Amino acid sequence: KQCINAEYGKQWYQRRVRGQEAIHNKLTKLNFQRVQHAVTTIDVQPVPAVDGAFIIQVLGQLKTDDDPINGFVQVFTLFPCNGAHLIVNDMFRLALHNH
Repeated sequence: KQCINAEYGKQWYQRRVRGQEAIHNKLTKLNFQRVQHAVTTIDVQPVPAVDGAFIIQVLGQLKTDDDPINGFVQVFTLFPCNGAHLIVNDMFRLALHNH
């Protein structure tokens, strides 16, 4: 059973990036050198329609280089696949205010 769709994508603050190579290029061209993060809470709920699937929300803080600390939220779904889990619908957002 194939678990990965080659046409997955990532939305980058209203700009869609599609495909593994394009996502890799976008992430490696970000203009910071150091990243620190602290997880505040993790909430997990089962997906009723899919046995072994979970929706996960992570709340925390992120600091890049000498920039101020910003809050973040990340939500993703874990789906069972061939004895492992696959991350799908991964959404990450910095909690930027006054921007």
